[in-house]
Amino acid sequence: MVRIQSSGSNARTVAILGALDTKGAEFEFLKNEIEQRGHRTLVIDAGVLAPPPFSPDVSREDVARAAGVEISSLIEARDRGAAVAAMGRGAEAVVSQLYSGGRFDAIIGMGGSAGTAIGTQAMRALPLGVPKLMVSTLAGGDVTGFVGVKDIVMVPTVVDISGLNRISRRVLAQAAGAICGMAESRVRTTAEKALVSATMFGNTTDCVERARARLEQAGYEVLVFHATGTGGRVMESLVEAGDIAGVLDVTTTEWADELIGGVLAAGPSRLEAAARSGTPAVIAPGCLDMVNFWAPETVPQKFASRRFYPHNPNVTLMRTTPEENAELGRLLSGKLNFSKGPVAVYLPLRGISVISAPGGPFYWPEADAALFDALRRNLRPDIPVYEIDANINDPVFADAVAQGLIEMLESKKMRETV
Repeated sequence: MVRIQSSGSNARTVAILGALDTKGAEFEFLKNEIEQRGHRTLVIDAGVLAPPPFSPDVSREDVARAAGVEISSLIEARDRGAAVAAMGRGAEAVVSQLYSGGRFDAIIGMGGSAGTAIGTQAMRALPLGVPKLMVSTLAGGDVTGFVGVKDIVMVPTVVDISGLNRISRRVLAQAAGAICGMAESRVRTTAEKALVSATMFGNTTDCVERARARLEQAGYEVLVFHATGTGGRVMESLVEAGDIAGVLDVTTTEWADELIGGVLAAGPSRLEAAARSGTPAVIAPGCLDMVNFWAPETVPQKFASRRFYPHNPNVTLMRTTPEENAELGRLLSGKLNFSKGPVAVYLPLRGISVISAPGGPFYWPEADAALFDALRRNLRPDIPVYEIDANINDPVFADAVAQGLIEMLESKKMRETV
């Protein structure tokens, strides 16, 4: 059974998710901190080992059953990995159901590796915009596997979650304040506009900013994604979900990292969502002249003889070769050839980034030519290719890609109204 406390009309309900058997005192402290701020709590117990020290709103038995198992069988099996997997599935199902029923406004979790896995699995099932905060012993490292493409805020515990002390109390109190503030926040809604997504890098900023302005003037709302791997994955997920009307994918650089081994790859399904969903898309090979690494000492030794450019002290760019660009052209063509809807490719003949413009440190016309030739040869004959005698950041190129997408979107509207 789920119990919801009554409170003032401005109060929000914060779901608290975690293992009460091993961290009961810490969760009770967190619960009290949230309630002292005038909000309600909904406690979901994902523990396995022992009964909780205080009564949750959703029991561990209910969470296990939501995963199709009994808590007694998990206890008897003594298989920690299987128990974590089951409670993760159960927590995901319970949290999704409760949120769909309007039972909470925000969610906070706390835990070590197992608790973080369970908590974030449940949080990833919630829509973007729902406040999500995970207090984790792992938050100081790479949390990509836990966050995925969702807006989960990770807060480091600093110390392990093992009793309350002067540090853990402060961390938990501040986490409580953070989730309460997130829950209280309300954004003024405006008239709904069709959403367009765009991809951008520092080396394509001028192009995307000008194109964004043109699209907004035409009545569209533009979401710009930083093409850093995570940005590409988030955009793909929104396109796949049907939230995006059109795609201005002029910074496809993540494929260079995927192919060659850089640090900002978006995975092998990049460029597939718009193609498979039929979402109108304008594509350009922006920043395929570069592969991203961190500080210079992180560059693999096998690339020592290559051409590099220090983007900043912590990001090192490596120029792609003609051979790599030819393969990138084939890869992009293969993805775009799946397109069920309108798609067009735009080629900036005077450079695909700021630094590959004539006279720039990555200027290498033979490499660009290999990329362009591979695209021309391998694309489906019905996919148009527009060649613009300009750098990707020149106004004429930005205007061309923006106008191309606007025409696609307007044409689609006319077909749908007939």
